[in-house]
Amino acid sequence: MFTSSTIIEPFRVKVVEPLPRPTREDRCRQLAAARLNLFSIPAEAVTIDLMTDSGTSAMSQEQWASMMRGDESYAGARSYYRFRDVVRDLTGMHHVIPVHQGRAAEKILFTLVGGPGKVVPANTHFDTTRANVEHSGAEALDLVIAEGLQPQAEHPFKGNVDVPLLDSLLAEQKQRVPLVVVTITNNSGGGQPVSLENLKQVRACCDKHGVPLFLDCARFAENAWFIRQREAGQAGRDPADIAHEIFRLADGAWMSAKKDGFGNIGGFLAVKDDELAAGCRNMLILTEGFPTYGGLAGRDLEALATGLGEVLEVDYLCYRIASTEYVWRRLDEAGVPLLRPAGGHAVYLDARAFLPGIPPGQLPGQSISIALYLESAVRACEIGTVMFGRTLANGEQEPGPMDLVRLAIPRRVYTQSHMDYVVEAVCYVYAERARLGGLRIIDEPEALRHFTCGFEPLGWDPLR
Repeated sequence: MFTSSTIIEPFRVKVVEPLPRPTREDRCRQLAAARLNLFSIPAEAVTIDLMTDSGTSAMSQEQWASMMRGDESYAGARSYYRFRDVVRDLTGMHHVIPVHQGRAAEKILFTLVGGPGKVVPANTHFDTTRANVEHSGAEALDLVIAEGLQPQAEHPFKGNVDVPLLDSLLAEQKQRVPLVVVTITNNSGGGQPVSLENLKQVRACCDKHGVPLFLDCARFAENAWFIRQREAGQAGRDPADIAHEIFRLADGAWMSAKKDGFGNIGGFLAVKDDELAAGCRNMLILTEGFPTYGGLAGRDLEALATGLGEVLEVDYLCYRIASTEYVWRRLDEAGVPLLRPAGGHAVYLDARAFLPGIPPGQLPGQSISIALYLESAVRACEIGTVMFGRTLANGEQEPGPMDLVRLAIPRRVYTQSHMDYVVEAVCYVYAERARLGGLRIIDEPEALRHFTCGFEPLGWDPLR
């Protein structure tokens, strides 16, 4: 019987979009105008955009067909009921509240349950989650296992919660904890999954102390596939069956459906508690829209309802995880320092090992990201001291837990040849790493500084 080790995309291309091919001089001008912040580079000046996998997926023919059926009625549109029923079936949660994206759900939820004196533990909060928790006055506390903070450590589920630490926290401060969060997969920790066994242990710990468990489930399908691949006793299970079991361990969940929903916009907040749901809907009306559209067009709700089914297809998930691992493996074979093992939605470069001569306070991840764009027009994203550190009173940087560069791969968008180009570009920057230097932040907003801050080099010219 013929078998092949070649990864093939489980789809055919019907529509193509030209790729921008800016010259090196163009890229220099763009970096200078952007003050070395890649978020300020216009998309028309980027050839391969790996800044995020959020809202950048390619939609299927069935999603486009679904959009034509979108009901744009203000209240009670049939598109909402289809979306609601799909999310109910997936999560087992009765109350389904649509939102325009995940951070909107975070804003609503933590406005209601957060506040001064509260503590919200998680495996690792991502940037908007942390910002919304802290904006409410609460403390965002990360309790990931020790291996989750060690880029070179090998562990199949580095997104796992440190359950003994969680148990100790709840035993001492239960009255301060409105809920426990588990992010699947753990984006800030390198797209690393959480095991089903760990989720069950977290559930038991929450039950012991009477605290609700919520999931940040933007990449739930990828997490389910890793459970099928890596966890004892789970091989061969239907990913949808694993996903159903995951969600039924939780009291609530929110999702940026711009990831595993294949949507360009949209998300949801799903809860079991009637009183909390009523409060969330009131906040939704104030900030997003009527409870049956939540800031989304009917066509968006239709596309998401279709996408949430497609994302659990075995052929798709096999291709998705294998193609990401392909990039990881080629870079690993070339000696590029990586966060280990390969994650789901992205490949993460270990910036501290990549540039060991540049201390975390001088932002090595941002330096690598700038060089990668300058040399190849590939846009990546720093996940490190810029995103998760802070500027101290003396002007120095308090480092983030790790310094990583995320190559986030949009779903169903790029081919293997595109990824080969990315590999070549990263390897070139790594070979030329001796010419890279440190950076400092010259101005920043109070929250989510990485989106809009400016940088200047420390004794080197990043644009030469």
